[in-house]
Amino acid sequence: MTIDKKTLHVALDERSYDIIAAPGVLSDAGRYFLPLLKTKRVVIVTDSNVGPLYLDQLGQSLTDSGITYDVVTLPAGEATKSMAHFEQLLEDILAMGIERGTTLIALGGGVIGDITGFAASTLLRGIDFIQVPTTLLSQVDSSVGGKTGINAKAGKNLIGAFHQPRLVLIDTESLNSLPKRELLAGYAEVVKYGLLGDADFFNWLEENGQKLIDGDQDVRREAILRSCAAKADVVAQDEREGGVRALLNLGHTFGHALEKECGYDGGLLHGEAVAIGMVMAFEYCAAQGLCPQEDVVRVKEHLLSLDMPVDLRALPCEDWTAELLMKHMLKDKKVKDGKVMFVLVRGIGQAYLSRDVEDQALKEYLDDLLVRSKS
Repeated sequence: MTIDKKTLHVALDERSYDIIAAPGVLSDAGRYFLPLLKTKRVVIVTDSNVGPLYLDQLGQSLTDSGITYDVVTLPAGEATKSMAHFEQLLEDILAMGIERGTTLIALGGGVIGDITGFAASTLLRGIDFIQVPTTLLSQVDSSVGGKTGINAKAGKNLIGAFHQPRLVLIDTESLNSLPKRELLAGYAEVVKYGLLGDADFFNWLEENGQKLIDGDQDVRREAILRSCAAKADVVAQDEREGGVRALLNLGHTFGHALEKECGYDGGLLHGEAVAIGMVMAFEYCAAQGLCPQEDVVRVKEHLLSLDMPVDLRALPCEDWTAELLMKHMLKDKKVKDGKVMFVLVRGIGQAYLSRDVEDQALKEYLDDLLVRSKS
């Protein structure tokens, strides 16, 4: 993997692509896209929140480069990652008379990136797509690595495909329009990279996290590029999550169970669930004597210093049980032979994979957590 001030290269042989991150690059999108397009025609998929903010800017850049485009606008929110919306998206795009040389452009956050990438993987048995992520969460996580998909009644992201983008174009200025809650939800994924394998990055975030939230463009760009570099390195080693890539799910097995129980109506954002899930992973490991308690304290104190959630107190969990959450965990994509693959930690920057979590130990931890959440 090579890196300069604004560009990373994800090395995946013939599926390799660049990640470009800098302020203002959306205005030059057409210039970046043009060498990658098979025909000078694209379909932009966006949502009702992002479209009014950035569609004109992107469209003008495409027009200036001689690229024609159509637009599909989806409702904003996690509920859009459904089979019904996916089916309608496919029909809407097909009705435009696309060809195999047509490229889809995902303009939006993780929901738009996931559903657009999945559509690209299936339309005409596979066409190209480009990621233009506009949220911090999508910029540092979901736009990189080729995971695409939608949610099912049984759980999150259970229907999808691995389909790598041709380019990830990140305009860091898009974060200026992001509500603080969405920005903090994305920051949880930034913290994840420090916690799973880079203690120095977590130290840096303890010093600079508030600057990122407050809008420091240099800090934002560095955090985004360091996060993308960490993910790109893992993806290059394990594109289809057969091994080490599962480390990127730190906090997600717990978090997805919380999301499933809360529903996908925006009451609990994905990044908020990941933040709580990472704390749960550290707490569980500390309870088992695997991780120092002082590391649990550091993680919680850093998240709390930025007003991020760290426990279940804000969630509607009066009727939740340990058995219920464990049932949701068994629907995780990484389950094998009935055993959940957990990302555990020996400390900050020291994550590892395990299928040896005992049901009784997990139940005891969750029982205790639920009691504390109601106190």
